[in-house]
Amino acid sequence: MSDGFKTSNHAAYSLYYHIILTIKYRNRCLTVEMLDRLREIFTNVSASWRCRLIEFGGEADHVHLLIEGQPSMDLARFVGNLKTVSSRYIRKEFAQHLRKFFWKVQFWNNAYAVVSAGGHAGIEQLLAYIQDQEQPPSAAHRLTRD
Repeated sequence: MSDGFKTSNHAAYSLYYHIILTIKYRNRCLTVEMLDRLREIFTNVSASWRCRLIEFGGEADHVHLLIEGQPSMDLARFVGNLKTVSSRYIRKEFAQHLRKFFWKVQFWNNAYAVVSAGGHAGIEQLLAYIQDQEQPPSAAHRLTRD
């Protein structure tokens, strides 16, 4: 089956999810370097779930992911895994920077948003929206201001 559908066993599917994760307390702590690392982490976690990170972007206080999913995935567990794994790595690798923003061991807000893609907003519109996120300053730029 073509027309953009993937197949597995007895299913043909085209599943895209726009996932939005916000930083706890909407702290504006993300830097360009952190976004680059998050892209890498989300790519690896997605692959381990037999999914694919199509697009990623973010600003200083939130990120957007466009994920190509598969029918057997548990979406809530997948998002939980994205948050848990990324939080663990980011808090470890950027501990010095994050110390200014958090007094407890946390990173992501408990809530998240998931929107199925392909309905009202087409995939191309979502790609453009995610790519158009305002870049936070780099760590070097932030150091000169603090």
